[in-house]
Amino acid sequence: MLDFTSKISKIVCPSQAKGHVQVIFGPMFSGKTTELIRRLKKYQIANHKCLIIKYPHDTRYSEKEISTHDKQTLDAVSVGILSDLKNQTEHYSVIGIDEGQFFSDIVSFSEEMANNGKIVIVAALDGTYQRKGFSNILQLIPLAENVIKLTSVCMLCFGDASYTKKNRK
Repeated sequence: MLDFTSKISKIVCPSQAKGHVQVIFGPMFSGKTTELIRRLKKYQIANHKCLIIKYPHDTRYSEKEISTHDKQTLDAVSVGILSDLKNQTEHYSVIGIDEGQFFSDIVSFSEEMANNGKIVIVAALDGTYQRKGFSNILQLIPLAENVIKLTSVCMLCFGDASYTKKNRK
């Protein structure tokens, strides 16, 4: 009989680990922020304190809220560097991050927060209109307990769209 235990340094059972990372990604108009808000509201109903973070240059609908295209909103803190909020995360059990592709420290921050027992939910584009991946977001996949790729609707064939196409005018 083979003994694999000597080759495995440590196996962590996800159900025993309190902190973890969830990734919601997909193209534009796929419902990433809608899914982020749905998950955050579920945690709020379960009496979790949620810190919601948005990128400061995303001011399409509001400077102090994350917002879906159909105007569902949740209050949010606006910051350019996630690590600037480390001290504020202490009293929160869930951290929601919208537009995660814009944060240069998304991977290190998410990993550190999960290791500190936080549930981190990141909503982000997974790639550009040129179908090039946002490497910082793709680096979250091995760290995540849950990954979902959403699709949008192709405006040519009305089927599922897995990437964003740039409009040429």
